[in-house]
Amino acid sequence: MNNASDISTIVGLRFSLHPMADNFIEIIKGALAEADTSKVWMHTDDVSTVMRGKDIHVFDTAKAIILHASKTGVHVAFNGTFSSGCPGNTADNTYLVKDAVPLNELKVSSMHQYVSTQFSLYPMNNPDYISVIYTEVDRAKERGLFNERMDYASGLHGDIHDVFSFLAETFENARSDEHRHLVMTVNMSINSPSHKK
Repeated sequence: MNNASDISTIVGLRFSLHPMADNFIEIIKGALAEADTSKVWMHTDDVSTVMRGKDIHVFDTAKAIILHASKTGVHVAFNGTFSSGCPGNTADNTYLVKDAVPLNELKVSSMHQYVSTQFSLYPMNNPDYISVIYTEVDRAKERGLFNERMDYASGLHGDIHDVFSFLAETFENARSDEHRHLVMTVNMSINSPSHKK
């Protein structure tokens, strides 16, 4: 496991939430309001929302937003791109707090939700990127979360807490002092009629 504690822990996430319902605006705004976002910097435009902060707070907040949107029972899609170590990052719109206590975990820990997920890992400038990716795929298999291999992504499924825990650990494992820039795309489908549980 690579030591990511010695490198920048600022993580950025740009995401879009798509509830398949006529009142999608209400669901999106409700989820954003119910999640505690006070430990991340956020900005929403007419296409997506960007979030920055410590890795633990970004993953914690994103999971809470998805859970609050999906508890409505409607089919929800989440599309997100996580990034760390990007040379283009600026310090003016990051929100680093000293503590590492997630604000949402206690509130959402009792909320369970099956998710079908596809993720792709991009260890930038790492010549050994294939080995990094295969290591994380093998970890998903060991945890019983791996669903299927597919073009340009790997499938995961299971409870959202298990899936998010794996994704957060993967994002830490795939970074190193030498190769700091990492991108991970995540697509989730929740409450879909096509899910086979």
